[in-house]
Amino acid sequence: MPADSGVDGPSLLGESERSGFLRSLKDGVLKNVIKRAQFAIPPLSLMILSSVDEPSVEQHICDLRFETLPVDRPWDMIGISVQTGAVKPTFELSALLRAKGFKVVLGGPYVTVFPERCRAHGDVLVVGEADLIWKDVLADLKHGSLQREYRVKEPPDLSLSSRVKKNALELRHYFTTNVVQTTRGCPYNCDFCSVHVMNGHKIRHRNVSDVVREVEDFLEKDQRIFFFLDDTVNADEEYAKRLFRELIPFNITWVGQATTKLGENKRLLDVFARSGCGALLVGIESLAEESNKAHHKFHNPVERQAECIRSIREAGICVYGSFIYGLDEDTVKQTAAIEAFLDDTGIDVPGINLLRPIPGTGVFDRLADEGRLLHDRNDHDSFRFSWGQEMLYRPKKIPLEDFIPSYTALTKRVFSIRNALRRTVHAPTLRSAVLMFNLFYVHMYNLSRKDLTRQMEKLEETGGGGKQVTRGSQ
Repeated sequence: MPADSGVDGPSLLGESERSGFLRSLKDGVLKNVIKRAQFAIPPLSLMILSSVDEPSVEQHICDLRFETLPVDRPWDMIGISVQTGAVKPTFELSALLRAKGFKVVLGGPYVTVFPERCRAHGDVLVVGEADLIWKDVLADLKHGSLQREYRVKEPPDLSLSSRVKKNALELRHYFTTNVVQTTRGCPYNCDFCSVHVMNGHKIRHRNVSDVVREVEDFLEKDQRIFFFLDDTVNADEEYAKRLFRELIPFNITWVGQATTKLGENKRLLDVFARSGCGALLVGIESLAEESNKAHHKFHNPVERQAECIRSIREAGICVYGSFIYGLDEDTVKQTAAIEAFLDDTGIDVPGINLLRPIPGTGVFDRLADEGRLLHDRNDHDSFRFSWGQEMLYRPKKIPLEDFIPSYTALTKRVFSIRNALRRTVHAPTLRSAVLMFNLFYVHMYNLSRKDLTRQMEKLEETGGGGKQVTRGSQ
């Protein structure tokens, strides 16, 4: 569900502000572009659960980004996936529903990591990946024997055949409904990432034949682009090669997430291109090797990044390059390095992010222990987990009063309409999507700059700009 803590974007999105005519005109045009683009995809986790068959039980998905929950209907149970960054509004909704007499089951990432914080807010908790245990929940609901908690003892075996269906979706709400996951788990250990916390370090695979059948089934209802939601689609190179060779005859276009290491594997890169890969998100993070190592990211050495990205783009695949500015060994010199890297590699869509210390990750606990969080570590609702709303912590080597101006100046230079048009012209494919994303970021980073400037003013008023504090304990 939408969050009130900024997880869905800067707080000013959609608000009117007094500004000059040209600025208002530009913002109005960009907002319309964003609304028309609607790069929304459905929640795959709910698609998976709603595909679980239990005789005489009917399931529906209500995506609160687009729909109003129909509380006038006599639902036997309402399940809510609790996302970090949307905890407070979720608990408020659950209280409202329970007051009306509905049974509420809470699950999802936040419940899995912090079940003790959620027990008082739902009638039932589902802790862990619920693929297999959800059938037990539905059966107990039917027989009037719901338990207080369902806890997954071990991660689901994805090799067991299963079929994801779209019957519970309202297809028209989405940019595409062709979302597929082929593996779970991540072999890496980046301390700012929650993937290995949620899904473990061991990569679990679905059967290639099941994925191929799913793609074929999905195409019957939706001919649009496919999103492969694996956290690293090239993590197991042999598996990826087998899978995407099988998908070549379907003539689909797909996007996914990969490491830049793909650029060094010409055979797999060729298979990706021939199977219809149009774009890949790659996590570059810092261009300072010391910063990546400080956060336990060792698998993509900086000296090989540029050449790998050029290889991916030369194969006809667009690159969304994701940076994190403000990691532990970063200095303000990183802004110039990022701009030079963008010029050198021709990255089609850059994302320059602030570090989001998420509760449950190693970096959150470490920053809390070091007194560098800007909010009480126990007050998770105070943290905004979007990509540009405000600073949540104090960088190690850059004072906040220097960091915020350097970041806002960087995003102002990188995200301009001129640069958006230039990247679109040079994109190897998917040019309309590249244009939409770049224009989206022109608008959103403009709003985030205003939020950050406001935050800096407040810190200066309270004298908190350069002061380190430790708040709370866990």
